[in-house]
Amino acid sequence: MHLLVTKPGEVNDGSDAVDLGQSPGDIVFLSSASSDLSLVSEQYDEECGLSLRLANLMQLSHNMSVDLYVEKTVVGSKLVVIRLLGGVGYWPYGVEQIREVCLANDTKLVIVPGDDTTDPELTRLSTVPKESCFRIWQYLSHSGADNLRDFLNYCSTLIGIKKSWNEPKPIASAGIYWPSLSHIYVEEVFKYWIKDRPIVAVIFYRSLVQANDLLPIDLLVNELQEKKINPLPIFLTSLKDPYAVQMVTSLVKGNKPDIIINCTAFSISSPGNDALNNPFKYLDCPILQVVLSGGSFDEWKSGSRGLSPKDLTMNVALPEVDGRLITRAISFKKVQRFDPLTEISIVKHSPVLSRVRFVSSLALSWIRLRKTKVAKRRVAFVVANYPNKDGRLCNGVGLDTPAGIIESFSRLREDGYQLGDQVPISSKELIDCLLTGPTNASGDRNGGERFLLADYKRQFKRLPETSKTQIMEKWGNPEEDPFVVGDSYVLPIHRFGNIILGIQPARGYNVDPVSTYHDPDLVPPHGYIAFYFWLRFVNNIHAIVHFGKHGNLEWLPGKSVMLDDLCYPELVLGPTPNIYPFIVNDPGEGTQAKRRSSAVIIDHLTPPLTRAENYGPLRDLEQLVDEYYQAAGVDPRRLGFLAKEIIELSQNISLDKDLGINFSSDENIALTQIDNYLCELKELQIRDGLHILGLSPTGLQEVDLLVALTRLER
Repeated sequence: MHLLVTKPGEVNDGSDAVDLGQSPGDIVFLSSASSDLSLVSEQYDEECGLSLRLANLMQLSHNMSVDLYVEKTVVGSKLVVIRLLGGVGYWPYGVEQIREVCLANDTKLVIVPGDDTTDPELTRLSTVPKESCFRIWQYLSHSGADNLRDFLNYCSTLIGIKKSWNEPKPIASAGIYWPSLSHIYVEEVFKYWIKDRPIVAVIFYRSLVQANDLLPIDLLVNELQEKKINPLPIFLTSLKDPYAVQMVTSLVKGNKPDIIINCTAFSISSPGNDALNNPFKYLDCPILQVVLSGGSFDEWKSGSRGLSPKDLTMNVALPEVDGRLITRAISFKKVQRFDPLTEISIVKHSPVLSRVRFVSSLALSWIRLRKTKVAKRRVAFVVANYPNKDGRLCNGVGLDTPAGIIESFSRLREDGYQLGDQVPISSKELIDCLLTGPTNASGDRNGGERFLLADYKRQFKRLPETSKTQIMEKWGNPEEDPFVVGDSYVLPIHRFGNIILGIQPARGYNVDPVSTYHDPDLVPPHGYIAFYFWLRFVNNIHAIVHFGKHGNLEWLPGKSVMLDDLCYPELVLGPTPNIYPFIVNDPGEGTQAKRRSSAVIIDHLTPPLTRAENYGPLRDLEQLVDEYYQAAGVDPRRLGFLAKEIIELSQNISLDKDLGINFSSDENIALTQIDNYLCELKELQIRDGLHILGLSPTGLQEVDLLVALTRLER
């Protein structure tokens, strides 16, 4: 196996086997929180008479890394303290190996939770009294310079070096923050606000304040102010801490933010407990999930996955449970210095300006949508077209897309949106309207909107040089695009007042549309980019509704998650609110849209479901089989005749071949096989039409759907 030796100044996510190269120390402290390690390092004094080693658990994910660390560092220690987030299941091999060595060498072991939730299993695995475990847990949970100084002094006492120590001091688990100020009250924040500007609450961990690791937060606050937004920065220990929840609830209720930017990990909700003690429950505003990554900038920039598996779980997958809108990683870990006393590289967050600007722009876009009067809102409805044939226009999976759009248009008009006088009122009218302009199958029609080639070039020029080169090398110059007629692009876009209806362009101009639809490397052509640029820069839309699974924007080239400014979903869509009605039974593809285009997924019902039943020859066969079993009880003389009829019909429709039945070997077994097959077949669930967004099934369709949904135990 390839083994990496870490060097001062390196940050790694632990996925590879590494040798941290630390010498033994009297006390070893392990934590996955860089802020813990930074603060403990600051409080350590080499003149205290003992040696201290610090290490990040994230670097010890690989089993070989654990073996090396135990062999080189833990073996010579007198006390090992592990602050473990997620319980033993988070790091089972490490706990097992370290405990084994500690027991063999009479080394004291303390394992405490990484959050404020008790974990009796960790206490049981520790080798010191539970009172000592609790005290150390409280030192680390409350944190701060005084508590961590007493933590080190108390640890010294446990290994026989007497030091004076104080009991853990509780510290406020939530509060207000403002760059360059300390110990402030909310009234002081108001001094920096400008009246009547929108408010954005920024939620982040208290540990960043304690470790003075605030560059990403400071930059985000400054960018929000640049965009004429009043920031409300709030730090807390956890969104599950009752006091923190109470404090945050009071602050957000009193100041009514228009949007929330959340920089904390994990979820609030849990099965059977959707939003108990959720401070955002009654705010009725979007929550943007921002990531402060535990990885390095270089790994993120050069890679395609965007986040390590741990970061993805904590900062994306779990927050999605709460319905947060996944945005960008605004900072990455960077080594600030190497501490030779504790033999650890002290890392802190280093912000990325372009990502901070994107998040603040996205927040502003959602605020703009919220603040604009309904009658003036401009919204684009974009329909899928896969494969690229006119017969597959409005091809939302499981969705009667034309009928759903007509229903949506009707609701929008009722709510005060301006749709003009020419809006379609039936599915046929809607399809006929789309066919008057260009489609992915034909660009010869004259309908649709025009986008001046000169205006497109002006916007195209603003793209990164790398992206422009990729597009030009693949598709040539803008004027060579097949959707250019004269001096303009002719786009599959139709305007109804302030509402736009458009056909999402193909990614590859009918060049193998099936494979190009999900091709991770195929850059979009000029006509595709022109479509979205017209929506954004000419029509200046407030939001896009991608109507039904599945579109192709979320499959454009770029990182899997936490996109940069070279990723094509961002280049095309920009910081535009993206609303995406999506079939409820395909969360996998919906996740792509959430993570790569910050989409708000609105789950819609599957098509109405019903039993398949049997029909035609299968129905006739079922009747014969039923007669056969009835005759077995009341008229056995008919069995031979009925069996012959069943065999003949089965052979006529080749059912014997489909089921591998041999009538000559055992007729009774064959008849039982046919009966079982017919019963299974008619009980299969099939679609009974398509779902119309905004309308529930009625009558027999409703009954059959409810039966289908409740057939299986849950």
